[in-house]
Amino acid sequence: MTSTPSAPPVITRFAPSPTGHLHIGGARTALFCWAYARRHNGAFLLRIEDTDQKRSSEAASRGILEDLAWLGIDWDEGPVFKRENADGTTTTLGGNPRSVGSFYQSDRRDIYDSYVDWLVERDLAYPAFDTPEALAAMRQLAEKEKRTFVYRRAADYNRDAALARMRSGEPCPIRFKMPATPIDFRDEVLGDITVSNDELDDFVIRKADGFPTYHFAVVIDDELMGTTHIMRGQEHLNNTPRHVALMRALVNQTTNRTFRIPKFAHLTVIANQDNSKMSKRDRDKAARAKCRELNIKTADDVRARANARPLPRFDALSPADFEQWLGDKARQLETHALEDLASVIGVELPEIAVDDFRRSGYLPDAVLNYIALLGWNPGEKGPDGKDLERFDTGYLVEKFAFDRVGKSASKFDRAKLIAFNQDAIAQLSDEEFLTRWAAWARRDDVETLERLGIERLKLVAGAIKGRCRTLKDVRPLVSFAMVDDDAYAFNPKDVEKHLKADDGAGLATLRALAPKLQALPAFDVASIDALLDAHATDTGLGMGKVAQPLRVAVTGAAVSPPLGATLAILGRDGTLARIRRCLDTVTRA
Repeated sequence: MTSTPSAPPVITRFAPSPTGHLHIGGARTALFCWAYARRHNGAFLLRIEDTDQKRSSEAASRGILEDLAWLGIDWDEGPVFKRENADGTTTTLGGNPRSVGSFYQSDRRDIYDSYVDWLVERDLAYPAFDTPEALAAMRQLAEKEKRTFVYRRAADYNRDAALARMRSGEPCPIRFKMPATPIDFRDEVLGDITVSNDELDDFVIRKADGFPTYHFAVVIDDELMGTTHIMRGQEHLNNTPRHVALMRALVNQTTNRTFRIPKFAHLTVIANQDNSKMSKRDRDKAARAKCRELNIKTADDVRARANARPLPRFDALSPADFEQWLGDKARQLETHALEDLASVIGVELPEIAVDDFRRSGYLPDAVLNYIALLGWNPGEKGPDGKDLERFDTGYLVEKFAFDRVGKSASKFDRAKLIAFNQDAIAQLSDEEFLTRWAAWARRDDVETLERLGIERLKLVAGAIKGRCRTLKDVRPLVSFAMVDDDAYAFNPKDVEKHLKADDGAGLATLRALAPKLQALPAFDVASIDALLDAHATDTGLGMGKVAQPLRVAVTGAAVSPPLGATLAILGRDGTLARIRRCLDTVTRA
């Protein structure tokens, strides 16, 4: 009896182009690839597709590694990266246990060249020397004849002459000769797909600059790295017939076997609420619209609105660059320059890339939970009888399968993500909340971290945690403590209402409270709250007439975190200094 060969281990891959921080849609693709590999005890591989020399950068490559590591999507094979954990430890991600070569395509050109040469030798690919003018004429003719332009090798193509020109060193693209048959393949989400040969051209597999195109490098690498399942966005669906045709034409030079055909799964597009595609350009679009509204036409207009406030990243732009950006919807400003601009013109930029959500103070757990629902659902009910939506990555790994992946576009609901994040923050212990915030602040809010310090923030963590939708909300909640005791302003309306009204009843309350706060043995949240409760009861004033004058005195306004937390973070000396200043200021007014 012959045994049936076992299926190869599942190997999924995520292969981004390093042209900027990771788009949230790319993160969703990476998450699904990761979850599928984990469910099947396989390997998740990360490859950097950096053959586009004009758009790729080392900084963008590192940014993508940081984005994935922050999300907690750990890769088994790929570039080595040390992730800094919230508790100060590090975890090493990646490696090359199977010795498959570099995970950067720019390092693999010799491999691609050997396969290009193999195809050319067998007349499965060929050098093409069409001039830009000739290609433009072909397109114009197709347009005139109302047909789609599909490039084909000319009937009078002289192969020997073309090969001689190529071997002499004349730069030229190499095109794959598309077979004259339909291309069929199965998609795990969309089903069986057949594409007519009439729709597929002889596409370029190596550019004239010697670098392979995406179409060619991805096919070679997926074979040599053993990829068994390819998950990617539906925008790549039109590329798949070309890739399948290449796979059927190529032979692995190591195993001497035809390239395997991996299983494909094309994932739904992520759209904005208005059905437009969620794009990194949305941030520039929002800023550009606000500039038009404010009649901003030059960089000097921006600087005038800044009132001498330094804008180092924006100032690095040349005036011509900014004006070109204003007039060209395809242009994008560098992230920090755009944020400088947004802060001046008062526009909120939508989060699009993973790093945008990170800087805005989202928890990676909440982001992963939410994006898992963009195109997939577990098909189960929660305890409340509604569709189950809140789960962790362990649940996703257990349940993820292609039969629950949708076919239609998913809309990105920011309000829903905010709700996910707020709930996730509320469920943290006070200690974990502060640990998460401090890890975020070390990169994105150093000023608050250094100004207040962890020990002071420990006093108020429990009080402010429930008011935070994102970690970024900590700063406005404690902003009253970020200024010197003599540097904050008093809201005139609140002063009139809570201090001067009723013949200065609020000021009298402050005079009565000051010595009690001075004598309080422990100046912590519980002790302060107990004192204020007792004073409100003993005097018969009620908490409102006790708390509000005190709140105005120490913050300048009638809104702040819970009063015990407000005073605790200011400390005894700061609180008393602010009460004295308020009494002096308001009494003199």
